[in-house]
Amino acid sequence: MPFLGQDWRSPGQSWVKTEEGWKKTTTDDRNNNVSMESFCKAKQEECFNKENLLLSLSYDMAAKKRKKDLMNNNTKVPYFHREKWIYVHKGSTKERHGYCTLGEAFNRLDFCSAIKDTRRFNYVVRLLELIAKSQLPSLSGVAQKNYMNILERVVQKVLDDQQNVRPIKELLQTLYVSLCGLVQDMGKSVLVGNINIWVHRMENILQWQQRLDNIQINRPTSTGMTLTDLPASLQLNIMQRLSDGRDLVSLGQVCPDLGALTEDRLLWKRLCQYHFTDRQIRKRLMVSDKGHLEWKKMYFKLSRCYPHREQYSDTLHFCTHCHILFWKDTNHPCTANNPESCTMSLSPQDFINLFNF
Repeated sequence: MPFLGQDWRSPGQSWVKTEEGWKKTTTDDRNNNVSMESFCKAKQEECFNKENLLLSLSYDMAAKKRKKDLMNNNTKVPYFHREKWIYVHKGSTKERHGYCTLGEAFNRLDFCSAIKDTRRFNYVVRLLELIAKSQLPSLSGVAQKNYMNILERVVQKVLDDQQNVRPIKELLQTLYVSLCGLVQDMGKSVLVGNINIWVHRMENILQWQQRLDNIQINRPTSTGMTLTDLPASLQLNIMQRLSDGRDLVSLGQVCPDLGALTEDRLLWKRLCQYHFTDRQIRKRLMVSDKGHLEWKKMYFKLSRCYPHREQYSDTLHFCTHCHILFWKDTNHPCTANNPESCTMSLSPQDFINLFNF
């Protein structure tokens, strides 16, 4: 049997580093050729080279970290897809493993472009509000970061356009209250990520609220016709297009003439019939001393008891045949003979329910 261990009969060769390079020595002339001074000098050079190497590595790592932080600060959505449609799979198959989650759908769908579209803005805002109420712990870390980035873009759009101020303020208040409750339960690991990151995000929310509180609505410079210059019939016709009673109250505070028009009983009756069913209205009837129905008071009472009717110009759609989630104006690759019969419109709550497995 061959001997596989180290040969004990010979100590082997020895190499030392000198000014001219590495030299091979034997046991006989090792002490003669290599002096103690050259050996110590070689060791010092070796230690010096190691220190320089460690310093260069630390400098490189620090530079890479600074570059990465700069990229993360400049790029608000570092890992964000801009897809018009996605395939929603709820179980593992031979062709596809895993399932699609709410966070994955929120990451991949193009919500950044949706907030720039007037038809989809209210839809996205309502979806952000529903996620803020109950779905934040179910989002992944990347999805939570994208959520805050999209919210920041929404706030910036409102500040630039000076429109939809109240819904965004309500959204920020809802998100802040939800985060206060979740941060207190940090021992239960309800939120993904460091708690300091969420505290920093809560500070950003407070800053956004302050900016929205200090917003100054600029009057148009044009000297054309205004709302008060129109006939009363046209003013009422425009007021009938408002779907929120609080907008009517705010409009009535502009001037006494508009305030008188906003007290029209027929206006509030149509608003009640638009948002609530006849059965709900019958349960909350309020009659004045003169025997008339107080439609304005009934509207706000019904608003505290029942949710409002939601209607959006453009929504997300779901194909029941292909299991594809897509925006309305996107031609998804449907294989059905009649794609329109397989398409269903999704409200923001339906979008969240789609991922409740």
